[in-house]
Amino acid sequence: MGIWVGVDWGSGAHAVCVIDAKGMVLDRFEVSHDRAGLAVLVTRLQQHGALEGIPIAIERPSGLLVDALVEAGFVVTPIHPNAVKACRPRYRAVAAKSDPGDAFILADILRTDGHRLRPLAPQSDAIKALRGLVRGRDDLVGTRVALANQLSALLESFWPGAARIFSDLASPIALAFRERYPAPEAAARLGPKRLAGFLAQHRYCGRRSPEALLERLRSAPIGGAGEAEGEAKGELVRALARTLQALVAELAKLSSRIEHAIAALPDGRIVMSFPRAGTICAAQILAELGDVRARFPSEHQLAAEAGVAPVTYQSGKSRGVGWRWACNKRLRAAFTCMADNSQHESPWAADVYRRARARGCDHPHAIRILARAWTRVLWRAWTDRVPYDPGQHRGAQASAA
Repeated sequence: MGIWVGVDWGSGAHAVCVIDAKGMVLDRFEVSHDRAGLAVLVTRLQQHGALEGIPIAIERPSGLLVDALVEAGFVVTPIHPNAVKACRPRYRAVAAKSDPGDAFILADILRTDGHRLRPLAPQSDAIKALRGLVRGRDDLVGTRVALANQLSALLESFWPGAARIFSDLASPIALAFRERYPAPEAAARLGPKRLAGFLAQHRYCGRRSPEALLERLRSAPIGGAGEAEGEAKGELVRALARTLQALVAELAKLSSRIEHAIAALPDGRIVMSFPRAGTICAAQILAELGDVRARFPSEHQLAAEAGVAPVTYQSGKSRGVGWRWACNKRLRAAFTCMADNSQHESPWAADVYRRARARGCDHPHAIRILARAWTRVLWRAWTDRVPYDPGQHRGAQASAA
């Protein structure tokens, strides 16, 4: 007799429900999120039959629990939380939610609609490593932007000139300048000669002369902070500058490692073959795309996962097209970045973008339309395991003609 298992995961404990072919509860228990708890989970499931091939439904496609279940031989099927939320009225009249109840709903959805769901296929170790590097770098980039904004707001409050002397607030030379001159008093005797020596020491490659940079510094409004307040804010500026210096240096190391990792993967070379895909953007795409071809049987499913295909709402005579909220946000950002870059090299991409703008679409909408068009091409190249060839791309050939 077949069994189906639902697991409602949590940070400290997981609720588990086992049902049979008629939907009757065979077992219901809770395990802790540790090695002993996962061992108890495997042992309790073994009491209901063979370990291999037991279907398990869970609300997330990744994590330590999911990895442990896949490695143990279970057939794990992720179910979106929105689907579970929509199915709750089938089982209760009230809107109350409980972990054991959600575990039962997950198991029953898998029992009745499992043929519509796709089991989780584990990615290769190289893809997992690339995904960890890429996602970690993206999170650190967000932290860098937040710290840079905090530094900018702090400088604007008492010394706006230091925020405007260099165009990039988080560049190495701008951070070195703020570490050495964190307050207006520290730069009071700064002249063209001393600034020229500072620029030469830090290998400044900009086009501005020391006199022009000093003009930027001196022409900004003067803050009204007192001596004590200026000294305190200067210490904060130095602390933020040092934090950003360390973060920028580590980001450079991570970017270099990602570039080597993507170049060593066959699928990485496929994605990098597209116009202006670059290395970091290609790594972001491949990290979310993976190397399991069965995950995306068609280019329509890939476009929906990437969030570049709109959602159509239709009922009776009313019909509307809206933004796709449920998607892989990281994959959408990577696809749209590649599409935006490609229009500067590919005549076909530039033509698709131009025609979208001519229809009245704004820039983000036109880029999503171009990303949707690139999805068809990238899916075919990824599925056939061949690099992008403009000679085989009929749209590119027509634009060239």
